[in-house]
Amino acid sequence: MARAEAGEDGGAAARALSFHLLDQLLPSDMLARMKSATTKVTVSLPVDTLRRARTITGRGITDTILAGLQALERQQNRSALRALKGRVRIDLDLEKTRR
Repeated sequence: MARAEAGEDGGAAARALSFHLLDQLLPSDMLARMKSATTKVTVSLPVDTLRRARTITGRGITDTILAGLQALERQQNRSALRALKGRVRIDLDLEKTRR
């Protein structure tokens, strides 16, 4: 990353250049892929837990946390469907539905 020399202004030029370069990097690729509104959060997580989760997903911190939240949502949806067992009558021919 390019740096400006700290001069008489006490490093203000260096800070301005730094912010300018950061502005060019944002939003990140991950944020650009999100189709809904986002919110920035700060969390304290156990280092080992986050490291293991990132190893499992093979992705960065935000993508890993997002994958965990989506998994939690899928789990809740499955539980809601299981709660309907025996209450919904579906009449379909399994042989016709198979490819």
